[in-house]
Amino acid sequence: MKPAAYSFGLIGYPLGHSLSPRLHAAALRSVDLAGEYRLLPIPPNTEGGDAIRDLLEQLRSGELHGLNVTIPHKQSVLPWLDELTPVTRATGAANTLFHRNGRLTGDNTDAPAFLTTLHTLGLLNGVTGTENEPPLGLILGAGGAARAVSHALLSAGWSVAVAARRMDQARQLAGKFAGALQPPAPLALEPEAIGGFVASNRVVLIVNATPLGMSPQAEVSPWPTGLSLPSRAFVYDLVYNPPETALLRAARAAGLTGINGLPMLVEQAALAFECWTGLSPSRQAMLDAVRT
Repeated sequence: MKPAAYSFGLIGYPLGHSLSPRLHAAALRSVDLAGEYRLLPIPPNTEGGDAIRDLLEQLRSGELHGLNVTIPHKQSVLPWLDELTPVTRATGAANTLFHRNGRLTGDNTDAPAFLTTLHTLGLLNGVTGTENEPPLGLILGAGGAARAVSHALLSAGWSVAVAARRMDQARQLAGKFAGALQPPAPLALEPEAIGGFVASNRVVLIVNATPLGMSPQAEVSPWPTGLSLPSRAFVYDLVYNPPETALLRAARAAGLTGINGLPMLVEQAALAFECWTGLSPSRQAMLDAVRT
């Protein structure tokens, strides 16, 4: 039985930049449903844990009908859930929570959303590696978004390298996919390590899965200063505010093609909405809502 009005929300911190309320308002309108989507800022501390537990109880009781999770809670929320989808278990991060058959379930719509955008761009099948090696993607960052992107690329048969400012984080992410046919290579996010890695010119995709470059720090780039971008690479910056980040400007100046994270943001939101309502919203309506 569908509720008279849906109640959704986003757990994370900070949330001032979030476009999710506009996305889901458009999604609700597109399928003629009533409801609201609230921002639920919860800092990463002990009191925040209590607040998350309270929200999960509201989800279990039916007071809430769906929750999204973003930085810094995509991994820390997992112990409070009853069930994880296969992609959530594989990535170790959840961005979508729902209550079904008496169980709180954590899903990850980031990974399929990323693959969908690669399909749309023609990158998934249109980009190849060398004769004897699969295409190689370099992921900047080692958090929840980087885990989702790593899972997506590995499942599509790519090779992956993960670069983080802290090597222990890069190694931890690589260890998460140790069972893959070709596990990710961990790298330090610094000029020497990155420069040596891209020197072979095998990298055909760079993904920024860090918050670096996000407004209000729009002039910050995750790419090491003074290091040239690989000449064959497509640049995919998951940051979407501002629309053109410092990394994307550098890519354009180098004659490379790139996009921001808005298409992936829309797709992951639409997939979450489908989990909560069983209905497929208009992606175009959602995109139009955040472009205006």
